[in-house]
Amino acid sequence: MTNSDQDPIRHIFEQAMGYMYSGALRAVALLGVADHLADGPRDPGELAELTAANGPFLRRLLRFLATRGVFREDEDGRFHLTPHAEVLRSDVPNSIRAGVLTVTSDLFWLSTGDFVEAVRHGEPAFDLRYGRSFFEYLTENPETGVMFAEGMASMSAGETAHVVASYDFPDTGVVVDVGGGRGGLLLDLLRFRPELFGVLLDHEQVVESHVLGQLGEDDRWKLVPGDFFESVPAGDLYLVKNVLHDWNDEQCVRILRNCRAAMNTGARVLVVDAVLPSGNEPHFGKAVDIMMLLLASGQERTRSEFERLFASAGLRLTRVIPIAGAFSLSVIEAEVVD
Repeated sequence: MTNSDQDPIRHIFEQAMGYMYSGALRAVALLGVADHLADGPRDPGELAELTAANGPFLRRLLRFLATRGVFREDEDGRFHLTPHAEVLRSDVPNSIRAGVLTVTSDLFWLSTGDFVEAVRHGEPAFDLRYGRSFFEYLTENPETGVMFAEGMASMSAGETAHVVASYDFPDTGVVVDVGGGRGGLLLDLLRFRPELFGVLLDHEQVVESHVLGQLGEDDRWKLVPGDFFESVPAGDLYLVKNVLHDWNDEQCVRILRNCRAAMNTGARVLVVDAVLPSGNEPHFGKAVDIMMLLLASGQERTRSEFERLFASAGLRLTRVIPIAGAFSLSVIEAEVVD
């Protein structure tokens, strides 16, 4: 038990001041501090010159982040990368810099100020502030939509290998990635199963920046610009990763029914989302659930809530497979009800 846990007043004040940590992370991500420490430790003066920042203020920023394990200050006053700071670099495969900049952007940040209005009215705070839904806003502002897609791809990049390793994917068949963004998960799966064929479904401005060309085999995949609320392509396996939590129950059932209508004989649906546990223990999905409350009509769900969604779409939940190392996600498998 920490001192803050023992002292209720200190504990609550530390929680209330937590927004400063988010702001500090955004600042160092924008300044590119982690990139400048890739070759070794530097003192604040050097970093200030490289980042066009004020040296004393930068030192205070880094000192604060070092208390959370992001950077480390040595006895000579130089700052080092830590494993937590490493992922803020822009040039590493598991970089989450774009993701951090997305979730700390004004689009997310300002909605937290309307938390109480969201709870009072039962509507996303974003809708109340901007007068439209989050995804309508992204459609109307394509540059912001691209930023959001890049941020989500950044956050997913470290998860895809874990997802692929967690499930016994078939050797052959057609895999449809529903709302698959730029196709990072589909790319890893096609590399893992060289006889599979992949279909990437998402909005046109999203699939235009796809990464499937990295496979080097253009005859093993195709792009389908479209709207999963309208229809989805035929397939043998459907990937639905981090999609259902964006939408309310009625909208989720529409997506799943469209999958059900297009499924080949024996096909399955794999939803990749958090499955919320009971009890008071911390769980990353519970934090994401609050993000959904603020931004969108969706939510994170329990197993029984997923079972009800599937049943309404003519599907049956068959098993839940926790994914190690992937933001508390699980593979939720469903099949057609006979």
